[in-house]
Amino acid sequence: MDSSDAGPLLSLKNVSKRFGPVQALTDVNLDIPRAQVTALIGDNGAGKSTLIKTIAGLWAPDEGEILWDGKPRHLHGPRDAEDLGIKTIYQDLALCDNLDIVQNMFLGHEPLRRGTLDEATMEIAARNTLKELSVVTVKSVRQPVASLSGGQRQSVAVAKALISQAQLVIMDEPTAALGVAQTRMVLDLIKALAGRGVAVIVISHNLNDVFEVADRIACLYLGRLVVSAPASEFNRQSAVEYMTTGTAGQAVASA
Repeated sequence: MDSSDAGPLLSLKNVSKRFGPVQALTDVNLDIPRAQVTALIGDNGAGKSTLIKTIAGLWAPDEGEILWDGKPRHLHGPRDAEDLGIKTIYQDLALCDNLDIVQNMFLGHEPLRRGTLDEATMEIAARNTLKELSVVTVKSVRQPVASLSGGQRQSVAVAKALISQAQLVIMDEPTAALGVAQTRMVLDLIKALAGRGVAVIVISHNLNDVFEVADRIACLYLGRLVVSAPASEFNRQSAVEYMTTGTAGQAVASA
């Protein structure tokens, strides 16, 4: 069965979230398909961070529900989301500079063999996962993370998500502050994730990156989802109009 026939991996149904008098999200309905990249766009204050933190289990919605594989789920914390297979990679990447690549990838999930760390299995899995992601610039999986470039650090964070059997990876501004070569590496990583059947949500202000990797684009405006459609139905002008006004001159039908 094709992944597109299996129904969305994640669905938000009429999700709303407020903080005191501030209405951060209002009646958001959004489907995240399997094995595709969904770009989440919107101006500052549109609600993107609130939305991804709700999906990641940090904040429970005030109204609405979250469906995973078609079944309602109540996320009481990040561990609940991670147990489902949701992995969020924030801009700071949450990597430990004083540890090497292998140690970072297995941190908190270290395999044991006869009561001691199974270093050999960890090293093989780390190498294989980086190879599957076509990461070729890392000299050794025993390099300290502190010695890696921005793109390489993103590679380790993505590989860590795959090691933990993530089914949905959320990436928050993954190319921010990266140079051209490092950005190319990260965009290829995003495509590789989807190619492995993983659903990806990318939050980005860079529309060049969005149009290169996104299968679908969803736009938030003042806490409301104003459009969600295949990326082929947008152009840069319509994307900017949705981000800045909540509408576009040439309507894009929700799908």
